[in-house]
Amino acid sequence: MDGACACLKVMRSIAARAGKLVSMGNACPYGLRSRRIALQGMLAVLLAAWTAATAQLALLPAPQEVHTGSSLFLQAGVAVTCVGCGSEDTFAAQELTQALSAAGVSVRASSPVHIALVRQGSAAGRAALQSANVQWSPEMTAEGYAIVPDSSGVTAVAATAAGLFYAAMTAKQMVTGSGTSAILQTATVRDWPGLKYRGLHDDLSRGPVPTLDFQKKQIRILAAYKMNVYSPYFEHTMQYASEPLASPPGGSMTATQARELVAYAAQYHVTIIPEQEAFGHLHYLLTNDLYAPLAETPHGHVLAPGQPESLALTKRLFTELAQDYPSPLLHLGADETVELGKGQTKAAVDARGLGPVYLDYLQKIVMELQPLNRRFLFWGDIAMKEPALLRTVPQAFKQNTIAVGWEYNPQPRGFLPWIKPYTDAGMECWVAPGVNNWSRVYPNFNLALPNIQQFTAQAQRSGCTGQLNTVWNDDGEALFNNNWYAVLFGAEAAWHKGESSIPHFEAEYGAVFHGDTTGKVSQAQQELMAAHALLKDGFKSSDASDLLFWVDPWSPDGQISAARIRPYTRDLRLHAERAIILLREARSGGSLQEQDALDSMELGARRLDLIGLKFQLTDEIAATYARAYALQGSKDRDSRAEVGRDLVDINAVNGKLQDLRNAYSLTRDLYEQAWLKSYRPYWLRNNLERYDLTIQLWLSRIDKVRSAQRQWDRAQSLPSAADLGIPPAPAAAMGATP
Repeated sequence: MDGACACLKVMRSIAARAGKLVSMGNACPYGLRSRRIALQGMLAVLLAAWTAATAQLALLPAPQEVHTGSSLFLQAGVAVTCVGCGSEDTFAAQELTQALSAAGVSVRASSPVHIALVRQGSAAGRAALQSANVQWSPEMTAEGYAIVPDSSGVTAVAATAAGLFYAAMTAKQMVTGSGTSAILQTATVRDWPGLKYRGLHDDLSRGPVPTLDFQKKQIRILAAYKMNVYSPYFEHTMQYASEPLASPPGGSMTATQARELVAYAAQYHVTIIPEQEAFGHLHYLLTNDLYAPLAETPHGHVLAPGQPESLALTKRLFTELAQDYPSPLLHLGADETVELGKGQTKAAVDARGLGPVYLDYLQKIVMELQPLNRRFLFWGDIAMKEPALLRTVPQAFKQNTIAVGWEYNPQPRGFLPWIKPYTDAGMECWVAPGVNNWSRVYPNFNLALPNIQQFTAQAQRSGCTGQLNTVWNDDGEALFNNNWYAVLFGAEAAWHKGESSIPHFEAEYGAVFHGDTTGKVSQAQQELMAAHALLKDGFKSSDASDLLFWVDPWSPDGQISAARIRPYTRDLRLHAERAIILLREARSGGSLQEQDALDSMELGARRLDLIGLKFQLTDEIAATYARAYALQGSKDRDSRAEVGRDLVDINAVNGKLQDLRNAYSLTRDLYEQAWLKSYRPYWLRNNLERYDLTIQLWLSRIDKVRSAQRQWDRAQSLPSAADLGIPPAPAAAMGATP
């Protein structure tokens, strides 16, 4: 038997062990060279399939109960069937079909492997559950589901359209690989949500405003991971016919867009609950002189409760909002009213206290909006400080509101202070952790994951009904595509009953979200988390902030930062650069999913790397120039030649000043590309100007040093470092200079 036939024998063995469902045949192909090429290719496919088949089943969110079964190869495709389906269930089957087709898996009725979708109350549903001895329990009814295997596939069973959709999304994750090497890893699953409301709160008012297409993508991804609420945050970026001054051209959602998004989300069982700030955070509105009389302080942020027109304005806004968003819930905001009592309401606050004035006006808002027949969420940061008052507010207010406690960092002593004031008062509550993306070059998941995990688990234990994981864009630079890691962990924590597992999520994320079987995407996330941890150690109250990215290292503030970051720059850069390498290696192995998110992740790594590079190079430039300056009076020819070489090291075709110019220029272009993949052009100029200003700064320093080089050529003398804006060289850098 020649090598090709031996290869075929090995293939049969692998196929048998993997439970392959197609015949390999017995005859060796004709032609030795063609035999070997063809069989080696088939062997590679089978080896990859066998590796995938024996790997642990990766599912996010992790089901409440799962027992893995056999692996079925999809070389001949898969049949997706929907037994007795109406339009909603047919939509779920179509979404599953499209996802599999996008992975190159053939979906056709004649395939020997099937994924069937059925309702729990149907004969087919009852038969499937009975055949696998799977018990249907009451908590599964609203949104839960079961998946049961048989010899040729799996059947997904649910009592509702939402449950069947979530079952289909789990079945999608049970198919790994692509094309003819894809595998269906069967399993027995019982699953249901830990919280009724599982949402994402997305800041649309601090700079980035997503395109409608990107919002639709957000909806699809949220739904795929069993989230059922999307909450856009509006201070001034929702267009209202009654308030034409309120929204900026090109940077706001229209009523038509809102209604289109609502209808789109409904197919995915996602409810859009908009937040329109109704008390504080209204600075952009109150800068218009038309609204000046309503401001607590001139051109401030807070509506003055004593002004009758304040309530009238809120009613007009929410009346239009309710027409565009038919959700039974609307969000009032009403957080961080820090100016309350410092302007028009000072006398009332001095007489009655801040808490009573705040809660009194919040009740008036809710009463004014009662004709809309909605319930109202409000941020709980002010009310939580008045637990005694909360217990005395009218029952009608409690019935018509939901308090949302928010806190965005891990709390070693737990999160009860953000929940207990409402549960003690008999109020429904949600919790709002955060992805920790704000004002950072890349989100700090060291803070985000334990915050989300612990706050959400405490919410479940305390009887809260929802989680609203938050994205904030405080300085307007953040890219949403960097946030998916914490957004999907929020989905994991809200769906999973009990405390979610961070290690489980970290291990599964890359495979599930990006289709990365190498583990390198998840490793890259760990490298970026390690980079954040380094800076947290060095700066105590900060990490990889945008301020650190932009600060001029030769400015007084920059010199303070330089002293703190100096011990960490090398390790910071190594973590960032390893992340870039891991991402490149993962992407070179095949076509991964969510490429835009990977691009943004690599950009985050490059920005982290640039922070370290900036402080390294500017220290080296200062040390090199100090040495050149000290040597300028030397009569020794070699020393004088060294001055010229030092100046070239600082400023030449490959000079260190050029390195800084080039790094910011490249990052600027990558940032602009990443922004336009998800956001409207609105606000982008604010961020690009920061890049342009920084590039101009280093260009101006290039010109100054070039002038110094000409002075050296003419007069063999140099201006002082201070004349060029270069600070004294750090001792460590001087010692490192040869």
